Amino acid sequence: MPNQLIIIRKKAAHAGHHGGAWKVAYADFVTAMMALFIVLWLLNSSKQIQVAVGGYFKDPTGTSKKVGSGQTGSGDNFAVTKDNMDKIKDELQTAVHKVNISEKLKHQIAMTITAEGLRIELMETDKGAFFPSAVSEPNAEGKELLVLLAAELGKLPNTLSIEGHTDAKPFAATGDYSNWELSADRANAARRVMQQNGLGPRQVTQVRGYADQQLHKPETPEDASNRRISIIVHYLIKPDVDEDSRPDKAAANQAPAPPSSQRH
Repeated sequence: MPNQLIIIRKKAAHAGHHGGAWKVAYADFVTAMMALFIVLWLLNSSKQIQVAVGGYFKDPTGTSKKVGSGQTGSGDNFAVTKDNMDKIKDELQTAVHKVNISEKLKHQIAMTITAEGLRIELMETDKGAFFPSAVSEPNAEGKELLVLLAAELGKLPNTLSIEGHTDAKPFAATGDYSNWELSADRANAARRVMQQNGLGPRQVTQVRGYADQQLHKPETPEDASNRRISIIVHYLIKPDVDEDSRPDKAAANQAPAPPSSQRH
């Protein structure tokens, strides 16, 4: 038999499976890149967007606080509603008693729950507890207390009104300046101090000067406690249901059904 060349072809064996470890690594890489892009986007976003995103991570369901959504939530404390008014009042009283003012002056601070909201009153003494006599700017202790209140109330989403009141004694200065101007100027001075130390720029909605028209002690119209600054924390009304989800609202939004074409 002549010599024959025999060629044997061997099948190349397939390489083994590499496993799925690379998928995990790739997923981690993509997640890290996404996080990086979010951080870069937040750094170049407005303060309002940053607060809103932070509020979402604090409360993803949106059931406890509505942080970063305008008037309805911008702080770490509770909003003053009729349900938790006593709690807010107790917290403010505790904070006030920690401030470095005399015990006598602490008795000149009154907090009451009214139909309008939480009323905080800084009542004067004969010697001038928070404002010197006939002067519209607060003294050192008055400023210290207003700064403390601003820091606490600035955490709330509630709006405020600030009132100035005097007693019934005629203003001693000559000219057109009277108790009307003094009460309004004191309320406005309190607003300036508080907005410079924690209150939001749009948190104060009203500054009122009442002169001697709303006396704290009507039976003694010249009593020193009638001279006072009142800070009213308005109730924040939170709807129980979304406006668009109300049954009457949904029924109103539904288009009327076309008339039936069936003959009766």
